[in-house]
Formats: sequence, C-alpha cells, structure tokens
Amino acid sequence: MKKYKSFLLILVLSFASFSSQAMELLKQDANNIIVSKTELKTDENLLLFRLNEIKTMDKSTLTTYERNKLRKEVRVIKKELVRSSGGIYLSVGAILLIILLLIILL
Repeated sequence: MKKYKSFLLILVLSFASFSSQAMELLKQDANNIIVSKTELKTDENLLLFRLNEIKTMDKSTLTTYERNKLRKEVRVIKKELVRSSGGIYLSVGAILLIILLLIILL
C-alpha cells in the first residue's frame, strides 16, 4: 500500500512540473506563433487573389492547353489552401490522458 501511495505522489508531482514547464514554453513561443499566423494569412490572401483572378478571366479566348494549365493551377491552389488551413490539435488534458494510458499499459 505504501508503494502505491508513493507512486501516486510521484505521478502527481511529475504532472504538476510538466504543466508549469508547458505554460512557460507557451508564453515564450506566443510571439513566434503570432508571426507565423500572419505570414500564413498573407500567403492565403495571395492564393485567394489568384483564384479570383482566374475566375474573372475571359476563358473563351484561351486555347485548350491554356485552359488545362489554369485548371491544374486551380487544383494546386485549392490543395495548398486546404493543407495550410487544417491540422491536428491536442489539448494538454488529452496529452496527459495518453501518457497515463501508456504508463498503465506498459
């Protein structure tokens, strides 16, 4: 029983130290995250501007080769927009839960 209590105490203390370290890292990286998001927004704006240019073009004067190139460009731009907008986000609670499950199972 004493081993169980000491293990539980060590586990709680380790999680407390992890959370304080994580908060410090979040405070340090806040400026870098803001800068990268603004850079992404400008790239996205450029891509959206190009899409609007393609939509407003008069495509009746284009050859089939040029139309195919435009279609491919639109596909690439749309894939880039989808890739830059999505991601997997894990909360601190989810990470702690995963670590607990790994400790219990291993």
